Amino acid sequence: MQPPFQNDDLDLEAAIASARPQLVEFLSHRPEWLLTTSQHFLPGMALNGLDGITDHREKVSVLLDLLEKAGPATWQQFAQYLCMESDLPLDLEILLISSAGEGNLSQKQEACRDVSARSPVLKGFACRRHCCSSVSDKDVKQQRLDPAEEYRHLLIDSIRQRCGSRRAAGAAAQEQMQPLAFNQPFVNLVIRWSKASRLKERTDKRREDVADAPELEECADTAVKVSDLFRSVVPLGMTKVIFLFGKPGAGKTMLTHRICQKWAEGVLPQFLFTFLFEFRQLNLLKRKLTLKELLFDLFLQPEDSPDTVFQYLLENAWHILIIFDGLDEFAANMDVSSSSKGGPTSHMSISELFADLCHGKLLPGCTVLVTSRPKRVPDFLLNTVDLLAEILGFDHKKVEEYVSHYFHQNSFKEQAIAYLKNNTKLLSMCLIPALCYVVCICLEYLLLKHQMSVELPQTMTQFYIKMLLIFINKQQGECAGGEETQLNCNKEAILGLCDLALKGLEDKKLVFYVGDIPEHVKEFASLHGLLTVFEVKTSGTRPEAGYAFVHLSLQEFFAALCLMVSKRVDKNYLKKKFSLKSKWTLKNEAKTEFMESFHIFLAGLSSKECRTFLMLLAEQDEAWVQDKQDAILQSLKKLAATHLTGPKVIELCHCTFETQDLKVAQHIGSLLNFKYTFKNFRLTPLDMSALVFVINSGQDLTHLDFAGCLMDIDCLEVLASCKNVEHLSFRSRRCGDDFAAALSKSLGGMGSLKKLELTGGSITAEGMTNLVQASSQCLQLEEINLQDNQIRDPEVKSVMDLFSRMEKLKKIDLSNNDLSLNAVLILAKEVITCQNATELRVRKDTVIIYFSGPSGKVTRSLDLRREQNKEHVIPTRHVKLCLQDCSLSSQHAKEIVAILQSCPCLSEVDLSGNKLGDEGCSCLLESLPWISFSKQLDLSQNHLSVNGICSLLKSVNTCQKMMEVQVSLCRETAVLRFTEDREFASLPPREEPVFSTDDQQYGEENQTPTAPQKLRLNDNQISLSSVFFLAQFFSTLEHIKTMDLSLGHMQVVHLTFWERIRVRSTSRWRSSFLAHPKHVAKGRCFRLRDCRVGPEDVTRLCQILTQCPQLTEIELSGNSLSDQSIERLLSFLPYLCHLTLLSIRNNTFSPRCTVLLINSINLCERIRMVEVRSSENAFLHLGTSMRSQKTSCRLTGCAISQGQIDELCRVLEQRGWLAEVDLSRNQLGDEGLRCLLDHLHQVPITCSLNLSHNRISQDGVLHLINAFATCGNTTEVQVSLCSKATLIIKLTSRDDPRKILRLAECNFQPEHLEKLCLLLEKCTGLTEYISSNNNVTVQAAERLLHSLRKNLGLLKISIEEPWVCKESVTNLLELAVQACGNITEITIHKDKTLFQLGVRFPHCLEKVESVISRLNLYKPGIKHACFYQRVCEKCAQLQELRWSHVELHNDEAEMLVRTLLPLPELKKFGLTSSSIMATGIDYLIMGLQNCQAIEELNLGHMKLSSATIPKLVLGLHEMPSLKRLILNHNSISNDGCSRLAEALRNMHYLEEINLSHNKIGDSGLINLAAVLLEMQNLKRIDLSGNSPSPAGGEKLMEALAYCKCIEELLLSRNGFGDRTAVKLALCLPYTTNLKILHLQNNNIGPAGGTELARALVACGLLEEISLSENDLGEGSIHALSEGLPCFEHLRKIDLKLCGITDDASKSLSHGFRQCPSMEEIILSWNALGDGGAQELASALPGMEKLKMLDLEKNRIGACGATKLAEELAKCPEIQFIRLWDNPVPKGLTENLTSQDPRLCFSFY
Repeated sequence: MQPPFQNDDLDLEAAIASARPQLVEFLSHRPEWLLTTSQHFLPGMALNGLDGITDHREKVSVLLDLLEKAGPATWQQFAQYLCMESDLPLDLEILLISSAGEGNLSQKQEACRDVSARSPVLKGFACRRHCCSSVSDKDVKQQRLDPAEEYRHLLIDSIRQRCGSRRAAGAAAQEQMQPLAFNQPFVNLVIRWSKASRLKERTDKRREDVADAPELEECADTAVKVSDLFRSVVPLGMTKVIFLFGKPGAGKTMLTHRICQKWAEGVLPQFLFTFLFEFRQLNLLKRKLTLKELLFDLFLQPEDSPDTVFQYLLENAWHILIIFDGLDEFAANMDVSSSSKGGPTSHMSISELFADLCHGKLLPGCTVLVTSRPKRVPDFLLNTVDLLAEILGFDHKKVEEYVSHYFHQNSFKEQAIAYLKNNTKLLSMCLIPALCYVVCICLEYLLLKHQMSVELPQTMTQFYIKMLLIFINKQQGECAGGEETQLNCNKEAILGLCDLALKGLEDKKLVFYVGDIPEHVKEFASLHGLLTVFEVKTSGTRPEAGYAFVHLSLQEFFAALCLMVSKRVDKNYLKKKFSLKSKWTLKNEAKTEFMESFHIFLAGLSSKECRTFLMLLAEQDEAWVQDKQDAILQSLKKLAATHLTGPKVIELCHCTFETQDLKVAQHIGSLLNFKYTFKNFRLTPLDMSALVFVINSGQDLTHLDFAGCLMDIDCLEVLASCKNVEHLSFRSRRCGDDFAAALSKSLGGMGSLKKLELTGGSITAEGMTNLVQASSQCLQLEEINLQDNQIRDPEVKSVMDLFSRMEKLKKIDLSNNDLSLNAVLILAKEVITCQNATELRVRKDTVIIYFSGPSGKVTRSLDLRREQNKEHVIPTRHVKLCLQDCSLSSQHAKEIVAILQSCPCLSEVDLSGNKLGDEGCSCLLESLPWISFSKQLDLSQNHLSVNGICSLLKSVNTCQKMMEVQVSLCRETAVLRFTEDREFASLPPREEPVFSTDDQQYGEENQTPTAPQKLRLNDNQISLSSVFFLAQFFSTLEHIKTMDLSLGHMQVVHLTFWERIRVRSTSRWRSSFLAHPKHVAKGRCFRLRDCRVGPEDVTRLCQILTQCPQLTEIELSGNSLSDQSIERLLSFLPYLCHLTLLSIRNNTFSPRCTVLLINSINLCERIRMVEVRSSENAFLHLGTSMRSQKTSCRLTGCAISQGQIDELCRVLEQRGWLAEVDLSRNQLGDEGLRCLLDHLHQVPITCSLNLSHNRISQDGVLHLINAFATCGNTTEVQVSLCSKATLIIKLTSRDDPRKILRLAECNFQPEHLEKLCLLLEKCTGLTEYISSNNNVTVQAAERLLHSLRKNLGLLKISIEEPWVCKESVTNLLELAVQACGNITEITIHKDKTLFQLGVRFPHCLEKVESVISRLNLYKPGIKHACFYQRVCEKCAQLQELRWSHVELHNDEAEMLVRTLLPLPELKKFGLTSSSIMATGIDYLIMGLQNCQAIEELNLGHMKLSSATIPKLVLGLHEMPSLKRLILNHNSISNDGCSRLAEALRNMHYLEEINLSHNKIGDSGLINLAAVLLEMQNLKRIDLSGNSPSPAGGEKLMEALAYCKCIEELLLSRNGFGDRTAVKLALCLPYTTNLKILHLQNNNIGPAGGTELARALVACGLLEEISLSENDLGEGSIHALSEGLPCFEHLRKIDLKLCGITDDASKSLSHGFRQCPSMEEIILSWNALGDGGAQELASALPGMEKLKMLDLEKNRIGACGATKLAEELAKCPEIQFIRLWDNPVPKGLTENLTSQDPRLCFSFY
C-alpha cells in the first residue's frame, strides 16, 4: 500500500527550492570555501570546468546543483555540516534543517566531526568559525530553538496518536481499538484542480518569488498529487490558503488525517508545526479566545515555556500548517464582512480567528488548508483562496486497489473484485470511499456466509441498513438469532440513536457529551462502531470526552430513520422535512445545512425493500409504514413538477433511484419534459447511475445536454447503459480525444441515440476518426455535431466512407474547426462520391454535410415516358454544394469544374463570396453544358466586371436548361437558375456537348416544353431612355412574356419569356431549340414602377405599347401621373385591343382625375369595371369583346362629397346598364344622398348602389325610406347606422314584385319612429320589413303593426329587440294578433331576440270602424275572455309556427296544444331549445297527434330521450304528409332510433331526416339503414355527431345506394374511417342527384380518401363538398384535384385541416380553375407555404365566380401573400381572402391591406 506522498525527490526539491535564494546569497561571499567543501561530497570529475566560471553567484549556483543531483543522502550531510559550521540566519538554518530531514543536534555534530576528520581544511574553517562566533549568540539561539523543537516533537507524538502513524509505537494495538468505521485501509484519493469563482488578485506578485506552478485555468480538472498542493504559488511571507471540497464520503477527513500522519513521519519538511481543527468541535466554543488559546488550549499545550514557543511560532509562521476540517459543519455565521482589527493577543470568535488566518493578519505566511462539502463558501474565503481543488474519491482503479487491501487476508479477494467489476451500479457507489467501505463490509459478510451466491443491496440506504445489521451480527454472533431477532433485541437502543441523530441535526449539533447520550445508547453505538469518542478541549482545563457519529452521513441516516419510525411524526411533518439540496445557495439553507444526504435516505427508506425493516423497528403494521412511504413518494412527484436546476434534477434522480420504484421513476421522468440540461457542475458516476435509472425506467426518449460539466471517463461507462437517450450533447473544452475515445466505447449501448453533439471541445482529427468509426455502428444515428473543436485536417476519405454506411444519417456539423481550403475541396470531392450525401454547406467557418436520411437511398425520379413501366425506375439523388467565402480564386477554377462534372445530380451550387474573377467564372461558364444542374448556380460577389457579365449572358445560348439569369453589377449579384429535367438528370455525365443542327431530324424527335426563362438585370443604373428602349424591345420580341421595370431605390429589370420547345432525339441525347419558340397566347404584361413620367412620356410609351401584340396587362405604380398624363393614358385604351387590366397604383388622384377614370367607361366599351380606392389606386378591368355587358363602378374612400355628385351622375347616365355602383367610405352626408336620390328618380337603371360609411343620419334614412316608398324602381333598401354604417340600395328598371326594407341599429328616437310609421303607411307594396335593434319599444311595435299593410299578398314582418326575450309567449301572441291581415307565420327566437310574423292580406280590407270595434274588445275587462277567440280568428290561416328558447307555462302550453297545433293549415311546426313547465314534453307530443296536415316537424335541442320516442311515434303515425323530421341535438340512443325507424317505414313522402348529434350507435344505425331502402323520396339526411363504428357506417352506405333522390348527405363527426369511406365510394355512382356531401372529421385516411375522391366524379351535380379534419394524404388530394373539372355546379369545397402541403397545391389549383361555379374555397389550418399560395394565386383570375378563399392558419409568408395580393387585383368579384395567423410580417400585412382591404389578416 503506497502512501499518498513520501520524502522523495519531489519533497527534497521543494525544500531546497525554498532555501535556495538565501543560500546562494549567503555562500556567494564564500565561494572558495564552498568549492573546497564540495570536493569531499562530490567526485573530482564532477568539479571539472568550474575554474572557467568567474561570477561568484553563478559558481555557487552550479555547485549547489551538483550537490542536489548527488542524491538526498549527500545533500543531508552537506546541509547538516553547513548548519553546524556556519553562522547562518535563523530562518535559513531552519530551512536547511528541514531539507536535511529529522535528526537532533548531536547527530548533526557527529556528522560535522565525521566530515571534519576527513578534511584538515574543514577543521581550520570550523576553528576559525568558532573563534569568530560569539558563544553567547550561539547559546541564545540554541535556547530559542530548544523549546520550539521540543514542542515540535510533542506535536509529532500527539498527531501520531490521533492519526495512527505507522511509526508510532503500538500502532497495531491502537488500530484494534478504533471503531469499525475507522478500521480501514487508506488508498490514494483522486484530486483535481478546480476553479474558484473569484481568486485573490496579487498585483504585487513577482514571478521570481514564485516557484513554477501551472495556472489554475490551465490545469483545471487535471489530476494532482497531494504534495502538489503545498508547492508554493505565493511569495515568501504571504499566507497561502488551500481549499479542498468534496461530496459526502469522498474522504476529506481521512485525507486531513493522512496529511497529519505523513507530516509526523517527516514527509513535509517545509512545515515544522502542524495543527488540525475540526469545525464540529469548534462548534462547542461559546466564548472568544486568542490565537494562542486556539493553538495551545484547543490542540496541544507546550510542556515548557509556552510564551517562548508562541513567539517562535509568530516569527516562523511560514513553517506552520493549520488544517480546518469540515467547514460545512460549522454552525455559526461565517459571513464576516471584514476580519477583526486585533492582533495575536486579541480575543476573537472562531469565525474571526479563521478569517484573520486566511487573510494573513494572524501568522502571516502560514499555510491554511480548509475542507468542506460543496456548498456555500464565505465570500471572504473565495477572495483569499490561492489553490482550489476537488476531492473526487476513487476511480475504478483505486476501487480495485482499496478492495484488494480490504480483502488481503481473505481467500475470496479475487471473487469480491470480480463481483464489483461486473456490477456497474455497485461499482459507481464504490467511487465514494465511505460507500466503498460500507459495500466491502456487506460483501465480506455475505461472502463469508454464502460463498457461492451473493445478493447485495441496490441502494445506499439499503446498504446502511445492511451495515447496521452486520455490525450487530458481528458483535453478537449467530448465536443471538437471526437479523429479526437481533433487531428486536436492540430496538430500544437503535431508536434512541435515531432520536439523538435527529435532535443533533435540528440543533446543528454534531458532537455530543456524555450527558447527551443515554447510557444504553452510548454502549450500543460505541460497541458497534457507530459512534467515535475523542477528547474535546474547550479551554485550558481538563479535556472532556466527546462523541460523534463516525460520519455525518451516518447521522443523517439515523435521523431519516427516526422520521420514518417515530409515532410522533405525521405525514405533514414528514413532507415539510423532505426537500432537495442544491449546489447553489438557498434561502432555507441555514435550516438544513447539515442535511446533505438526509433527503436521499428518506427517499431510500420509502422503498418497498425497506418496509419490513421499518415495520419491525416501528412495531407498526404494513399500512402504517406504507402511508409514510407514500407521503415521501408523493413529495417526490410534486418536486418533479416544479422548475428544477440541473443539480436539483440530479438530486431528484438520486432520490428516485433510492426508491427503486419503476412507476415513480417513469412518472418523474415524464414530468421532467424529457430534456435534461446540466451546466457548469461536476457529475460523478453515481450521479450518472441515478440519472440513467430514471431515464431507462420510462418509455419516452430523452435529450441529455451537458454544458461545461466536469465528469470522469467512468461516467461515460455508466452512460453506455442509457437505452432511452435520443439526443446526447457535450459542450466543454475539456472534451478532447481521450474523451471522444471513451465515448466511442459507450455509443454501442445507446440503441435509441439519434443525435450526438460534442461541441466547444478540443477534439482533433484523430479523435474524430475514432468517434466516427464507433458511430458508424450506431445505425440509428441521424446527426453528429462536432463544431468548435480542433479538427483541422480530417481523414476525409475514410470518414466519408464510414458515413456512407450509416443509412439514417442526416447531418454532420464540422463548423469552426479551422479546416484548410485543401481539406474543404477534398471534402467536396468525397461528398460528390458518397451515395447518401445530399449537401455540403461551407461558409467561412461553417462546414455542414447533409445526407439523405432514413429513406436509406435517395429519392426516385420518374421518367414520364416510362411511368407505367415501374421496373425501369432509376434511382437518382440531388446534391447541393455550397462553398461560400472560401477564398477560392481563378487557380481553383479547373479543380472546381472537375468536381462539378463528376456529379450528374447537382441541384444547387453556391460559389458566392469568393475571388474567382472573370477568368475563373468564364472557365466555369464554358463548362456549363457538361455540368448537370437542376436548380441554380450562384456566382455572386466574385469580382465580376462587365466582361464577366457578358460571358455569363452568353451562357444562356449554350445551356439549354437555363431558366433564369439574375445579374446586378451594383450589388455584385450573378445567379443562374435552371429547370429540372428528370430525364437529363438520370443520364450519365456527358463527355462533350452534342447539339442537333440537322433540321431534317425534327420529324423524328420528341418536343418537350421547358419552363419559361427569366432574366433579372436589377440595379444596373438604367434611365428613362432605357425604359423606352426596353419597351420597344418588348413590343418587337414576341417571346417576352412579362417586363417589369422599376427606377426606384432598388432598380428592377425583370423579363420572363414564354416556354421554349426543346427538340429531343429518340436515338441519342441531342437537343436544340426551335428557331421560333412556340407559346400559347395567354397574354403579356408590362409593369413600370417608381419612375416619374410626364404627359409626353406617357404618350410615347403608349404609342410603343399599342404596337405590342397580345398585351393584356399594364401596371403603372408610383409614377406620379398627373391628370393630363392619366387623360392621355385613358385615350389610348381603345387602341390596346387585348388589354384586360390597367392598374395605376400609388398615385394620388384629384377629384377631377377620379371623374376622368370613371368616364373611361364611356371612352372604351370593353371596360367592365372601374375601381378607385382611397384616391391612390385605380383598376380598370376590360372585357375581351364589345358585347353588351354590365359595368361596375367602385369609388371607395375617394372623399366624394355633394359637389361631385352631379358630374358623377352625368358620367354614369351616359352608360346604360350598370351592375354596381359603390360609393362607400366617402363624404356624401344627408345632402349628398338627397342629390343622388334625385338623379336616380330621373333615370331608370338597374344596379346595386352601395353608400355605406357616408355619414348618413336618421333624417337621411327617413328621406331614403320616403323615396323607397314613392319610387317604383327601388326594390330593396338596407340600412345600418352602427359601426358597420351600411347603406345599400338595389334598383331595377323592370317590374319586380319584391320590395324589402331592412333597418338595423338606427338608434331611432320616438319622433323618428312616428315619422317612420307614417312613411310605412304609404308603402303598400312592401313585401318584407326587417327591423333590428332600432329602439322600437312594445308600444312602437304595435304602432308599426297597425301601419304595415299591403294591397294584396304576403308581408313578412321581423322585429329584433331586447324586450323579445323578456316578454312571455302570451304577450307576444297578443302583439301578433294586432297586425293587419291574416297571420300565416309566427316565429319567436328568444335567443336571437327575434319576433317574426307572416301576414296575408285579403282582397278587401276591413272597414276602419270594424277595426276600432275589434280593438275595443281588448280592454282589460274583456281582454282575457276574448284572447283565445281572437287568436283562433287571426291564425285561422297559420301555416308556420317556429318557437325557440321559450318557456311555456301551463296555460301557454295548453293554448299551443289545444288551439294552435290543431289549426287545419299548419304545415311547419318547430319547438327547439325550449321548456314546458309542469306538463312536460309528453303533453306536447300528445298534442302532435292532432297535426294531420304537418309537413315539417322540428324538435331539435329538446333533450328528447329514447323513452320519449314511443309517444312521438304515435304522433308521427297521424302525420301522413310529413316531409321533414328534425330531431337533432337530443339524447336519442339505439333503442329510440330503432323505434323511430319503424315509424318512418310508412312515411313515403319524407324528404329530410335530421338525427344529428344524438347517441345513435351501430344497432340504431343499422335499423335506420334498413328503412332507408324503402324511402325513395328522401332528399336530405343528417346523421352527424353520433357514435357508430365503421361496421354501422358500412350498412348505412349500402342503404344509401337505394336512395336515388338523395341530394344532401351530412355525416360529419362520426369516426367512420377508411372502411366506411371505401363503401361510400362504391355507392356514390348510384346517387347521381347528390348536391351536398359533408364528411368532416371522420378519421378518413389516405386509403379511404383516395377511393372516395375517385368516386365523386360520378356525382356531377355536387354543389358543396366538405372533407375537412381528415388526414387525407397527398394521394387523396391529387385524386380529388383530377376529378374537380367534372363538377360544373360545385360552389363550395371545405378542406380544412387535411394536411395539405405545397406539393398538392399545383394539382389542386389546376382543378379549382376548371370549376366554373366555384364561390368558396376553405383551405385553412393546413401546411401551405409560399409555393402553395403562389399556385392558388395564379388560379384566381380563372375563377370568375369565386367570392371567398380561406387560407387561415397556414405557413404562407411574404412571397405568398404578395402574390395573392397581386392576383387579387385582377379578380373584382372576390370579396375577401382570409390569411389570419400566417407568418407574414406585420408591416407587410398593413401595406397589403391598405392596397386591398379584401385581404383579411385579422381574426374577425
